[in-house]
Amino acid sequence: MQTIEPDLEISFIAFPGGSVTVQEDLENKENLDFSKSWVVIVWNDPVNLMSYVTYVFQKLFGYGKEKAEKLMLDVHHKGKAVVSQGSREKAELDVLRLHEYGLWATIQED
Repeated sequence: MQTIEPDLEISFIAFPGGSVTVQEDLENKENLDFSKSWVVIVWNDPVNLMSYVTYVFQKLFGYGKEKAEKLMLDVHHKGKAVVSQGSREKAELDVLRLHEYGLWATIQED
């Protein structure tokens, strides 16, 4: 079993044919706050072009050109920018998608 958070254990069971079952053990479920908000932060890097970063923000988040360019400039000049906010699951998915496009992104509790 892999411990992900205190008092939350998730085990993965693989079956023939590739299907997977997830079992959760929530001993102290009342200690978990699923309503917390998380932010996705994109960090500046020396590799990606500013036009590419703008394109990624438009493509992934559906931002208009003006908003995407503003966020890109924040990343470029301030070193980082918050590009999305939501549940932890949504934030983790957004980070994964940004990584697939080669951008450096992390999540942080809001």
